[in-house]
Amino acid sequence: MASLCRDCMTLKPAPFERCPGCGSLRVVTHSSLESLAIAHVDCDAFYASVEKRDNPALRDKPVIVGGGQRGVVTTCCYIARLYGVRSAMPMFKALKLCPDAIVLPPEFRKYRDAARAIRARMDELTPLVQQVSIDEAYLDLTGTERLHGVPPAASLAMLARAVEKDVGVTVSIGLSGNKFLAKTASEIDKPRGFAVLAPEEAEAFLADKPAGFLHGVGPKFAESLTRDGYYTIGDLQRADLKTLIRRYGETGEWLKKCAHGRDTRRVNPHEERKSVSSETTFFEDTAEIGLLEDHLWRLSVKTADRAKAERVVGSVVTLKLKTSDFKPLTRQISLPEPTQIAQEIFRTARPLLAKEANGRVKYRLIGVGLSSLSGYRADNADLIDPKVAKRAAAERASDKARAKFGRDAVMTGRSAKSVRKDEG
Repeated sequence: MASLCRDCMTLKPAPFERCPGCGSLRVVTHSSLESLAIAHVDCDAFYASVEKRDNPALRDKPVIVGGGQRGVVTTCCYIARLYGVRSAMPMFKALKLCPDAIVLPPEFRKYRDAARAIRARMDELTPLVQQVSIDEAYLDLTGTERLHGVPPAASLAMLARAVEKDVGVTVSIGLSGNKFLAKTASEIDKPRGFAVLAPEEAEAFLADKPAGFLHGVGPKFAESLTRDGYYTIGDLQRADLKTLIRRYGETGEWLKKCAHGRDTRRVNPHEERKSVSSETTFFEDTAEIGLLEDHLWRLSVKTADRAKAERVVGSVVTLKLKTSDFKPLTRQISLPEPTQIAQEIFRTARPLLAKEANGRVKYRLIGVGLSSLSGYRADNADLIDPKVAKRAAAERASDKARAKFGRDAVMTGRSAKSVRKDEG
C-alpha cells in the first residue's frame, strides 16, 4: 500500500491520510499506486472553466456555455449542475432549472489555446498520448519512471498541478491498467479528482453499480437493459455471453467485456478521430417533417461548430434516426468536396430525411455527422454548385459575428423560426 500527496508530491510506501510533509488531505492511497501506468485525463467542465479563468467575477456563479435561447447546453460549470443542468440539454429547459445562470457563447479559439497548452504538458510526460477530444486524452506512461525518476502516479499528479497553475483549469485523472477502467476511474472523483482502479478489483467495484454506470451505456439503453432484467453490472457479469450477443448483437459482447473490466485497446497516438456528429432525443416522439428539419438544422450547426473547432472537414454526411420502437436507421452520402459548413451538411442531409419522414413513422432521435475526415485547409469551390463558396464565405462571416457579438447576432430564417418555437 502506497500513498501520494497531490500537493507536495510526498510519496511513501505506506498509507497516510494527512500528508506528513505539508499536512494536506489531498492524498491518494492504493496498493497498485506505484505500478499502474494507463491514465485518462479529463478537464473539468472545460469550456466553463476557461470562461471562469478569464473572468474571476464568474467564479462562484452558475455558468452555462451554449448556443443561446435557440440552442443547447454545450457544457456548464459544477454549480449549474447542482440545479440539474446537463450538457446537451435544451437551453430553455436549462434556464428554467437555473434562471440565474450566466449564459456565454462558446469561444473556440480560447479553448483550443488552452487545450494545446495542456497537450504540450502531456507530451512532456510520454509520447503515447491519444487525444480523444479537445478536453480529454489517454496516456500510457509505461517505462517513464526511469525517465522522470518517479512512478506514473506522481508524474500525473505533477501534471494536474502544473495545468491548474499555468493554464488555469483543473483536470480529473483516472489511473488503471487499461483504457476503459482509466476512463471509469476519472469519473469517480470529479472535479479535481484522482482515482485509482486496478484491473483485479474492477469486477467487485462494478458489480453493484447500475448498468448505466458503464461508460457508453446511455439512459435509454440503460432503460432497455433494466426491462430485460439487467439491473446492475453484476447481472451482466453473471449473464451468459451467447444470450447477450443474441439479444444485443456485437454490443452484447462489448457489455460482457466492460462488465468484467476487460479492455485490450492500446493507447494509440496515431488513432485519428473518425467522425464529428451531434444528435438529440426528443421529449416526445414526432413524425412532423417541419420539426425534424428544424432539429436537423440545429444539429448541422452544432456539428459544423465542432468540425471547425477541431479544424477538420468531412467528405461523408450521415443522417441518423431512431424510431419510437428503438429501431436505428442511418443513411449516408458522399460529397464531391469535403466540408465543415453547416449549410452544406444540412442541404445534404435534408433529402435523406425527406425519404424517411413520411408522416406515418414517429422518431425519437435524430442526428447528423461528418466522417472521412481530413485537415481543414481552405474552402473549395464546387464546380457543380458555384454557390457553395459564397455560402461558405457567408457562414464564416456569420461565425465571426457570432464569436464577437453572441450566438444570436446572426440568424438564418430557419434559426429565427426555431427561436420562436422555443420561446412559444
